[in-house]
Amino acid sequence: MAALLRLSCSVGVKAHLFNKALLRRPVIACAALQGHPAVLASQIHVSPVQHSGSKSASLHWTAERAVSVILLGLLPAAYLYPGAAVDYSLAAALALHGHWGLGQVVTDYVKGDTLVKVANTSLFALSALTFAGLCYFNYHDVGITKAVAMLWSL
Repeated sequence: MAALLRLSCSVGVKAHLFNKALLRRPVIACAALQGHPAVLASQIHVSPVQHSGSKSASLHWTAERAVSVILLGLLPAAYLYPGAAVDYSLAAALALHGHWGLGQVVTDYVKGDTLVKVANTSLFALSALTFAGLCYFNYHDVGITKAVAMLWSL
């Protein structure tokens, strides 16, 4: 098992096994160690975290970028390996990408509590309808990749 060295102001260096109770995130420096930056140690918090405002926004931004990168990967995959898995993946990624994009438009341009609630409700309904429509098209018709290929062949 790996050991974590923890520096303490009063006792010195101690070895601790990785334990959720012992691990913390912030770097803490005592007054005696202020002049020795190499002696400072960071402790890592591994338990689940309930994210507050800015951390949640950061994770949301990262998820938006991940979906965008997934979409970039799905486009060549749709061309090289057309099929149901790619069609449904495209349906989910396109609906989510569109939902988040229009959500930013609502956040930026819609003002007033009632209008924001109506716009967000409409956005959720539109996103659900878009996903359901794309899934319906994939199941009952030729699918997204085949439809795009048919359009390109015109």
